[in-house]
Amino acid sequence: MTGRPAPAALPPPLRGRLGLAAALAALVVVVIGVLYSGHSRPGRADRWVIQPTADSVRPPWRYVALALDFFGEPVGAAMLVVATVTGCLLLRRPRAAVLVVAGAGLTVGTATLLKSLVGRTIHGDGNLSYPSGHTAFATALAFAVALLAADRLGLGRTAGTSLVFAAALVAGAAMGWAQVALGAHYPTDVLGGWCTGLAVMPATAWLVDRMADRRADRMVDRTADARRRERR
Repeated sequence: MTGRPAPAALPPPLRGRLGLAAALAALVVVVIGVLYSGHSRPGRADRWVIQPTADSVRPPWRYVALALDFFGEPVGAAMLVVATVTGCLLLRRPRAAVLVVAGAGLTVGTATLLKSLVGRTIHGDGNLSYPSGHTAFATALAFAVALLAADRLGLGRTAGTSLVFAAALVAGAAMGWAQVALGAHYPTDVLGGWCTGLAVMPATAWLVDRMADRRADRMVDRTADARRRERR
């Protein structure tokens, strides 16, 4: 035991801006959810982007979309999470590893709950679509990895925040494109999924740090008590 606290899951310089972004993202999720609650057809914004109910890509791009989609399915997602957690542990970042698991789980769980609450469907047959869980998961995972990278690189507030947003945007856009291209989601579902990831991850990272700090404080107190008893 060196007495040094483990590196934070949410670097202190990034907390303010990412917290504000999380609040704005949550607002977007709610607004879109209210607008499309109970709907079963694409909205005006969806039709402006693309006709979501028909496959819009053909090979070889269809194979790319299917590959991306696989990594949002349970098996593919589990593979990504295990690989990412392993990398975090090898880098001796236990809080980052916890964030990957907890963040991905809470993000997907939140998306699943919102689907039931909003009740938007696609293709009929009760296929709930808002928000996109695949997009939310990809965003959350990229968010966690980018937080780790920003901390290890020692990036400041602006550079670190930019890296996190860029990573989340690229991952969310890639997975979102695959979902719309395969006709699995409307474009607004994808936006809602991306914002769900942005809303959940900062809060989860803060909770991970809070719980880890409390545990570390209790261990320090126990060590101090043990040393006092030894001196008596």
